[in-house]
Amino acid sequence: MRIKDMAEISLLSTLLLILQIALNFLPNIELVTLSIMLYSLLLGKKTLYIIYIFAALEGIIYGFGIWWFMYLYVWTLLYFGVRFFRNNKNIIVWALMASFFGLSFGALCSIPYFLIGGIETGITWWIAGVPHDIVHGISNFIMVLVLFKPMFQILQKQINLN
Repeated sequence: MRIKDMAEISLLSTLLLILQIALNFLPNIELVTLSIMLYSLLLGKKTLYIIYIFAALEGIIYGFGIWWFMYLYVWTLLYFGVRFFRNNKNIIVWALMASFFGLSFGALCSIPYFLIGGIETGITWWIAGVPHDIVHGISNFIMVLVLFKPMFQILQKQINLN
């Protein structure tokens, strides 16, 4: 890997962390989903490094709990979903994907609880978070509608500067 790639990955991982911390006071309103979607479109496989460094940084700051393992696979699933639809040009499709991701975030994060505590624990954990998932889905939809194109253009321009 080139030094330029390592610097780019480090910078974008740190940017994810800054975006997450900056909006931390707003429950389930975040720019991480949109950013990972854009990184996945523009950077391909380098996005996986960004995701895992971001998760490591969050673990260092907030501690390494069950939630940390969730971040490893949940953000990776988003990456693969975006890569699958990478040829799409319709902003509504991206907004719906981000919304679906936000709505399903709690279900995806409940998987370890199903494994550790059984069906009752997993369902209870998931249901308790449904109101947050609804906010997450709606806010992701709005964020993508409003910010996808301008952020895509800015990132694309910066990435193409060699």
